[in-house]
Amino acid sequence: MLSSDDLHLFNEGTHYRLYDKLGAHTCVRDGVAGTYFAVWAPNAARVSVVGDWNGWNRDANVLTPRDSSGIWEGFIPHAGKGAHYKFHVRSRAGRAVNKADPHGFLHETSPRTASIVWPLDYAWNDDAWLRERGQKQALAAPISIYEAHLGSFMRVPEEHNRPLSYREIAPRLGDHVEKLGFTHVELMPVLEHPFTGSWGYQVTGYFAPTSRHGTPQDFMALVDHLHQRGIGVILDWVPAHFPTDEHGLGDFDGTHLYEHADPRLGFHPDWKSYIFNYGRHEVRSFLISSALFWLDRYHIDGLRVDGVASMLHLDYSRKPGEWLPNEHGGRENLAAVELLRDLNKAVYAQYPDVQTYAEESTTWPGVTRPVHMGGLGFGFKWDLGFMHDTLDYLARDPVYRKHHQRELTFRSLYAFEENFVLPLSHDEVVHGKGSLLSKQPGDDWQRFANLRLLLSYLFAQPGKKLLFMGAELAQRREWDHDGSLDWHLLAYPAHAGVAQLVTDLNRVYRTEPALHERDCDVRGFRYIEADDAERSVLAFARFSSEQGEGHEIVVAFNATPVPRHDYRLGVEKLGRYSELLNSDAHSYGGSGMGNFGGVDADAMPSHGRPYSIAITLPPLAAVFFRSP
Repeated sequence: MLSSDDLHLFNEGTHYRLYDKLGAHTCVRDGVAGTYFAVWAPNAARVSVVGDWNGWNRDANVLTPRDSSGIWEGFIPHAGKGAHYKFHVRSRAGRAVNKADPHGFLHETSPRTASIVWPLDYAWNDDAWLRERGQKQALAAPISIYEAHLGSFMRVPEEHNRPLSYREIAPRLGDHVEKLGFTHVELMPVLEHPFTGSWGYQVTGYFAPTSRHGTPQDFMALVDHLHQRGIGVILDWVPAHFPTDEHGLGDFDGTHLYEHADPRLGFHPDWKSYIFNYGRHEVRSFLISSALFWLDRYHIDGLRVDGVASMLHLDYSRKPGEWLPNEHGGRENLAAVELLRDLNKAVYAQYPDVQTYAEESTTWPGVTRPVHMGGLGFGFKWDLGFMHDTLDYLARDPVYRKHHQRELTFRSLYAFEENFVLPLSHDEVVHGKGSLLSKQPGDDWQRFANLRLLLSYLFAQPGKKLLFMGAELAQRREWDHDGSLDWHLLAYPAHAGVAQLVTDLNRVYRTEPALHERDCDVRGFRYIEADDAERSVLAFARFSSEQGEGHEIVVAFNATPVPRHDYRLGVEKLGRYSELLNSDAHSYGGSGMGNFGGVDADAMPSHGRPYSIAITLPPLAAVFFRSP
């Protein structure tokens, strides 16, 4: 199966379809059915395939080295679909170990670690989605993402609290996401991983969905089902590090093959995991092939690349003396920069209608700038500063918020330097941080009002949206990856009210062009009132086109429990400004204070604008108005 061109491209670092060549592929040779095996182990003295068909005999099926490529290959008759196997790798130093297939399409469920021969045949029914997804994922499109962990979204308590299968999850997740109005789901890493408590961020199978929920075809059915309902699927992908488990990539052929040998470059101190050697050509082929694999074989619509900051900085989480500078004496990981640029070039060249998302927490410039302009080439970047500043602000007692208005307004200094996604992610509801509801100060009424204020602020700000599952239920307890979401909370009006608010926020975000068309364009945003810290009021306008054309959306926030009556805001037009949404409405669990459906603008100039409206700002609430 490997041509001389394949070997050349692989060793050059530019073979991006390794999944078609390496690993285990069922086929027929000379009329005999079997499986072709191939694995990269350039420093091995011998490689064989051990499996359930040969009694795990290391001498039964020895592979042959292919030229000087470092690849070992061979055809094994009668080893077919469902066969369990590993590569038995003997190093030149005499060390022998059984390794899972780095390119395996299916692996045993942890704690078992064998790979499984498995074809990827599937009849897709998502042509309509694929034809349209480019326009549904453009910078000007409404993109609202529901972040989900499949193992804890919903469980079956009657069956020992077991997680759902991919096919069981599909209609339930689809129903919920469609009802709430999200445009996409982001699945926390479904790539195979040995430790459930890592939430999938310690990957051993870069070409395999976890078998915890079923087969590859079952996962395809989940993606297919969501696509048929018009819901995009984003997959978390983790090229920053990998675990040290013996069956994984570490010390693969008796040498540091995938990782750096020097721990100052090759070992992550926070996660106790190996760091890929991004400068090694074959590793680059491996990683980019993995990314393209999910877009190709699983029709994934976007990749959220985890841990980009740790990849870019050689001194990430390291003290002086614990890291090595680059060839210029700097702290930038030049090989990782090149890998990320090559990744994005390959993705957008072959799948121009998908998006890549960088989870990058530093001020690295040009994350979403095109590669040809000196950037990293991502489609979007997570705005983690927004998440932390906003949560810090709202965690304060309202009486002190007037001293911290800058935590909300600081974002305007950089909001359009990148194409941002605004996340309220799983990272903020774990490790003792509590749920979004529990972070809010005050009594129970104020906590719910504050949560509604937070969610309204998320949807009003320029940038695409991401919300981790459970926030829409106003969960009181911290997320538990071993349990289900607290679905019973929807029986209580205050919790059901938050879910209804999320539904309405999604509806307004999707249907009002001013709230999404210029999410990434400074011309679509203008502060009306940013400096009223004394009353903790913030107001701004969103535009879909040049000012004076189309509808203007005016959004105002009151971050105190004191109602503000006759609060005047400058606007661009005369006429009636209809109240699109009020987070204090009775239907959401609020006090019901508002503006009786709208207010009329008058000719009194205010805030540097020719007209103005006088509105009621309910306590701890946000109000949205649409211009005539």
